[in-house]
Amino acid sequence: MLLERIYDEDLAQASYFIGCQAKGEAIVVDPRRDIDVYLDLAEKNGMRIVAVTETHIHADYLSGTRELAARVSAQMYVSDEGGPDWTYGPDFDGAVRMKHGHRIRLGNITVEASHTPGHTPEHLSFLITDGAQASEPGFMLTGDFVFVGDLGRPDLLDEAAGFVDTRFQGARDLFASLRDRFLTLPDYVQVLPAHGSGSACGKALGAIAASTVGYERNFSWWGKYLGNGDEQGFIDELLNGQPDAHAYFGRMKLENRAGPTVIGAAPELVEYSADELLAALADDGVIFVDTRHNSEVHTGTVKRSLNIPGVEKAASYGAWVYDPAVEQRPLILLAPSLQEAHELRDHLVRIGIDSVRGYITSLDGLDLVMPKLVQPEVLDSFERVILLDVRNRTEHDAGHLPGAKQLSGGCVLWNLDLLPAPEAGTIVTYCQSGVRNSVAASALRRAGYDVAELDGSYAAWAALPGNIPVAA
Repeated sequence: MLLERIYDEDLAQASYFIGCQAKGEAIVVDPRRDIDVYLDLAEKNGMRIVAVTETHIHADYLSGTRELAARVSAQMYVSDEGGPDWTYGPDFDGAVRMKHGHRIRLGNITVEASHTPGHTPEHLSFLITDGAQASEPGFMLTGDFVFVGDLGRPDLLDEAAGFVDTRFQGARDLFASLRDRFLTLPDYVQVLPAHGSGSACGKALGAIAASTVGYERNFSWWGKYLGNGDEQGFIDELLNGQPDAHAYFGRMKLENRAGPTVIGAAPELVEYSADELLAALADDGVIFVDTRHNSEVHTGTVKRSLNIPGVEKAASYGAWVYDPAVEQRPLILLAPSLQEAHELRDHLVRIGIDSVRGYITSLDGLDLVMPKLVQPEVLDSFERVILLDVRNRTEHDAGHLPGAKQLSGGCVLWNLDLLPAPEAGTIVTYCQSGVRNSVAASALRRAGYDVAELDGSYAAWAALPGNIPVAA
């Protein structure tokens, strides 16, 4: 058996390529939309991808199940658990809809669906048996059910999909899934989750790629509650201190349930000259994306541009500042080469931003403006209508500037009604070091707000003598 983990550092998301070497057939679990990595793996190993599946209706990225199935004519398999609210939509016609216990066979390999609700009602985990070596499962692909050192949060339907108080039933379901599914497995079964450290799908995910049932049973924070049958204690600790859910999660949930658009062959990106970009910007026909670090953006950038720094976190930050559900204008990226522009586009399609049309290699010849900054030592005397902390709620509660209002950067663009009107005056924003602050500030400026970024953000302010953070 071949089992490969494909990990996206940007969204802290793992997909899996599982192949039977004897028969030359493979299945991909939880694929992303830029699918070349799976095609390359299949070619490298002389295999044909015959099946594609996913553990659940994802919230943090747009599924590549339909994309990959369409490209290679593979059979789709999706959950048929969880009830009518979370049934996969008509664009999944032709998919095999799986109940608990459904088995997919690829040569010597058996992939068995195990219904493990809690993170979401329809959630499946997959037990993998390598029939060439064993007659029982040796691996469990746990999706967003069990992570290394943590569990999938049960509150996303409330936080991201507009439901009310589903977190409590979700927490009870998680307790039951652990008791009745996970902890009934032998300790040697390897646990392969869909996320790692940095994901907002849990509150304390480990950075290690895999675990075992026995390790989690004995050393996880939740093990003692299951061991003692303490459901209420488990629920209280599980729900306490979950990170802010990014606003784009709601869009991901709906699109993944209905069926993400199949991209197919993407059009070639156009390289813009400075004059061509200036003309397009003058007509307000495109949006410019400055992909540099905030320290470079602060030396001058294009007016009303969005700051989505670097390739490495382009999907994470792109989802904060651009909502394809309401924004139709195409994106033109700052990228030093066509290759990097392609990499940026690949990251953005992972969260459903399919509108990248071109790139420009430098800012030479463009009209630049200086983003407004305020130095920490003069903040107290700086006239403003609000001081906005765009860090996560847990960071804010641990220590924030006096008088600051908290609204995480991933939610700002969707909650403008919580801010003073643009004409009311200047908003001062900060994060921990300045990166997230620059991203959120660029979205606010594009929306018409006058924004001054606290230079150096919280770290610079807290380093000044006499400044004492406020803890919640």
